[in-house]
Amino acid sequence: MLTIGEYSRPQSLDEAYALCQKKNNVVLGGMLWLKMQHRRVGTAIDLCDLGLDRIEETADAYRIGAMVPLRALETHAGLAALTQGAMAEAVRHIVGVQFRNCATVGGSVWGRFGFSDVLTLLLALDARVVLHHAGEMPLADFAALPCNTRDILTQIILPKTGGRTVYLSQRNISTDFPVLTCALSERNGAYTCVIGARPMPAAVFADEKGVLAQGITEDSARAFAEDIAARAVLGGNMRASGDYRRAICKVLVRRAAMALSKEG
Repeated sequence: MLTIGEYSRPQSLDEAYALCQKKNNVVLGGMLWLKMQHRRVGTAIDLCDLGLDRIEETADAYRIGAMVPLRALETHAGLAALTQGAMAEAVRHIVGVQFRNCATVGGSVWGRFGFSDVLTLLLALDARVVLHHAGEMPLADFAALPCNTRDILTQIILPKTGGRTVYLSQRNISTDFPVLTCALSERNGAYTCVIGARPMPAAVFADEKGVLAQGITEDSARAFAEDIAARAVLGGNMRASGDYRRAICKVLVRRAAMALSKEG
């Protein structure tokens, strides 16, 4: 049970940042995962008055506010074109439409949850985040920060770098947390594979051996999948064992590579 002492709707990012410096205060997103915790919160900080609920397009990027709901990512035509449908695929299994109308991209990214479909895809897209105090940084660097970092996530930036993207996941049932997630992207001839729900947070892998450099075939896709599965640290939990995840990893990566070749 989550118990909240006070509720605050700051009118500026500076005010929100000052409030979140107190250890027992917490920033609310959609509050869908937060409410499942067993803790007492001093002040719940609601960012809904700060204009962070918009997706803005610039000449070279999409800037996604932290309070944008996951449903908006799923239905946005520009993001669909940028990711060849991978954005919608990454979020469509997350519980249901009502849930995705409330859950925010900022909450998904800030939590750095091991089961996060959103984090897996955004890492493959070379996303960057903007923090009110620390400024702009690559999402991969943010994901490595300590979980007790006290800052305000304001935006996620997706560069318009072109290329191709595929997202796949394995679930025991369609709306359950994923057993394993896989995002594969190609940018200017460089391939990036991200494996999430390991069950640890998503990890990024480059095609270090250049397996796909000469083109994607059934043989190169299978070799690439074997390489990623061998390098990934995979554990077990109530949904699957580490060995099962390794077997699934080989399948998802191979399928993603073949799907990427068809896009090309």
